[in-house]
Amino acid sequence: MSLSARRWPTVSPEAYRRITGLSVVLLTMIVVTGGAVRLTGSGLGCSDWPTCSRNHLVPASTSQFHAWIEFGNRMITGLVCIVVIAAVLGALARVPRRRDLTLLSLGLVVGLLLEIVFGGILVLSHLWPPFLILHFLVSQLLIVDVVVLHHRAGRPDDATTTRPRVAPEIIRAGRALVAVAAVALVTGTIVTGAGPHSGSNGNEVAKRLPLPVADAARVHGTVDMAFLGLVLWLVYRLRRTDAPTAVVRNLETVLVVGVLQAAIGYTQYFTGVPELLVGLHILGATCLWISVLWFYLELFETPLLGGESMHGTGASDDHARRDEAGRDVVAQR
Repeated sequence: MSLSARRWPTVSPEAYRRITGLSVVLLTMIVVTGGAVRLTGSGLGCSDWPTCSRNHLVPASTSQFHAWIEFGNRMITGLVCIVVIAAVLGALARVPRRRDLTLLSLGLVVGLLLEIVFGGILVLSHLWPPFLILHFLVSQLLIVDVVVLHHRAGRPDDATTTRPRVAPEIIRAGRALVAVAAVALVTGTIVTGAGPHSGSNGNEVAKRLPLPVADAARVHGTVDMAFLGLVLWLVYRLRRTDAPTAVVRNLETVLVVGVLQAAIGYTQYFTGVPELLVGLHILGATCLWISVLWFYLELFETPLLGGESMHGTGASDDHARRDEAGRDVVAQR
């Protein structure tokens, strides 16, 4: 059989969206497991990279707890690599193929390669805090890429543009919300870099940022309060402008996750930053980031070729129906 006649496997849009959904889950999980490495003092459990030690690919003994924690995290990174490869191949095999999905999936490859490189540098630098911060922030950029990819994978293939579902002031506030959430992530990593959980253990000593933890936490907490204040203002404005129900629910999700995240943050600070709460705070930060990104992406709708919205009833449709109802009342009078 000639190459031209050979039929290559194809991927349906529904199957591809399941792949992107799995990618979201696994990239979130690798953030949490990376935090577990640091919180268990296993950051230097494997003293070399990419091997665990100079003469061993895997930990030399089953009793090396910290080495196995770090090695396990590397194995999960390998699983994430497989899913990212599946996302790229799926975008190429998807019928119909879409350029935006292909580019976003390739962005995952670039981001994952950066993560692997920064992870190796982090080990070789003995957990130097600036590399720890970069390592975490790159993981959050990967989250941006995969969330946008998953969202785009749910859009119809004949859609060529998007339009706002809400008023312009809400769009501007949504952008501000993403920006403030990003600042909260950065300030949170600075608190981590100055805090007690360096990722080292025993005789291993990792440097910390030369900053008072209380001052760094105060700045981070102030940003968090500004974030929650903006969320509350958005809730008020969305209800006043009769925004689509789905948009309001997305923001309510942001509010719930944000309040829980703030509660965990303050509790961990005033209880001596126990490892379990710090781990929950890392998970909460990633979930909050995802919910904020999703809220912003859903502020726009995708009109189909016939002019209808993919989301069904948008804000413009609601206003149109209200205008028609008002004209009917006037006509009856």
